Amino acid sequence: MLSAKNKLRVVCTFAMLATLAITISCTGFFQNPTISSISVGPASPTIETGSTGNTVQMTVFGTNNDGSTTNSPSVSWTISPTSVATISSSGLVTSASTGTATVTATSNQNPSITGTQTVTVTVGCIQSIKIQPTSGPPLTTNAPSDSFTAQATTCNGTVDVTPVATWTSSNTSLATVSAGTVTMVAGNTTAGTVSITAAIGNIVSPAVTITVSP
Repeated sequence: MLSAKNKLRVVCTFAMLATLAITISCTGFFQNPTISSISVGPASPTIETGSTGNTVQMTVFGTNNDGSTTNSPSVSWTISPTSVATISSSGLVTSASTGTATVTATSNQNPSITGTQTVTVTVGCIQSIKIQPTSGPPLTTNAPSDSFTAQATTCNGTVDVTPVATWTSSNTSLATVSAGTVTMVAGNTTAGTVSITAAIGNIVSPAVTITVSP
């Protein structure tokens, strides 16, 4: 038979072991989550050169390894190329010249986790856009592409907006257009015409019609 003193020792030992087990269990089940992915917003923002409409505040949203989410996790901001735009330590992008730049957010908790977003810088005070030249030779099997530029008339003169304009083809089954280059669809055997336009915001150029003759 155990004495009262020994019984007390046994009870205390079990109590200590139970406390230790609970501590270990809680530590295992309630570990701090770690960042597993980052998304950067806003989606594909457009800003302008000049002194108005020339900035955008980037945001970041994190997903953790346990499925939980984090608003504004700690990140470091970079942008490339800096000739198009710069970015502050808080994620404020400021335009420098027309073009596109890639913003990267790098997790300070785990630098291998990054998120990116593209920022477009265009010109402000656009009055009209015109595609040059206003016509082009037919697209053929031997000459399946042709190049055009988009010239914007602004308060400060004419600016080439070819790389930042939104280009549209009226019939993408015949020919597509990207950054001013019109290309006949490979394998196309149908003749016809396509009209291309270039736009920035709600300013759209007059259409240029191109003949497709495969």
